[in-house]
Amino acid sequence: MTPPERAQPNDPAVDRLGLQETGRSTRPGHPDFQEPESINARHTGRPEPGDRADRHPTTTPGTAGPTQAELAAPGTAQPTQAELAAPGTAQPTRAELAAAGTAQPTRAELAAAGTARPTRAELAAARTTRPTRAELAAAADRTIPDVLAPGLAVLFVGINPGLWSAATGWHFARPGNRFWPALHRGGLTPRLLHPSEQDELPALGLGITNMAARASARADELSSEELLDGAAILTDKVGRYQPRWVAVVGVTAYRIGFQRPKATFGPQPESLAGARLWVLPNPSGLNAHFTPVTLGVAFAELRVATGLPERR
Repeated sequence: MTPPERAQPNDPAVDRLGLQETGRSTRPGHPDFQEPESINARHTGRPEPGDRADRHPTTTPGTAGPTQAELAAPGTAQPTQAELAAPGTAQPTRAELAAAGTAQPTRAELAAAGTARPTRAELAAARTTRPTRAELAAAADRTIPDVLAPGLAVLFVGINPGLWSAATGWHFARPGNRFWPALHRGGLTPRLLHPSEQDELPALGLGITNMAARASARADELSSEELLDGAAILTDKVGRYQPRWVAVVGVTAYRIGFQRPKATFGPQPESLAGARLWVLPNPSGLNAHFTPVTLGVAFAELRVATGLPERR
């Protein structure tokens, strides 16, 4: 009887299944038989359609996550990330740290203690809050603090606070006022400051005060007597704080208060309590004679005259 023909190692029928040179039997049921890996799985790493999923387990026994049935069991909560994490590897929560007395205090906790600085969001909220009509009406005749320090390079002198300034406590606070943009365009501040940031000016050698202290809706509501009195108060203030330059923001107020009816913009021939004098245009949005660009040029001319570096 002729023995059955054995497949040779280089037989294409065997090589097609990747079994050449294996030395294993190709007969199912034989002790050396090993089921061949499918061509698709061998080349792509994906099982053939219809392959059993448990033929190639992908997890190590004892490490598999909960099954869908376990997660969907009635009355059981969905596991948290901490619960799914390996024991001992989950990061403690802030609440857990706080309970242990090791958590850093929150900003709210610091604020309650009076030690936290306002966030950008808090400042932005304050900037976008508009005073109501009632608040503006109630601000009439109020005064606001000066932004002052001894030995400033330039002390800017407004005519008097507007109602927006009196309601907020910030100089040149009305949105249409162009003082702060002109200050930046003129190279006197490194960025455009919001009126709420006025306390940063002394560090730049700058300050703000007013000819007349009381707030009004319009500058023309002031009397000549108020401007004359304001000029005398300003002279005393300049003598005490000794800025190098005094820049009056508004030529009409300067003419009336200092009785210089022919005064023009720019440097003035007289001094004020030892300080050089300069007159700038009124940056109010009602002053149609000057644009934001020409206002910036006027402020830049003052900066050059004072010798301050350009900070833009």
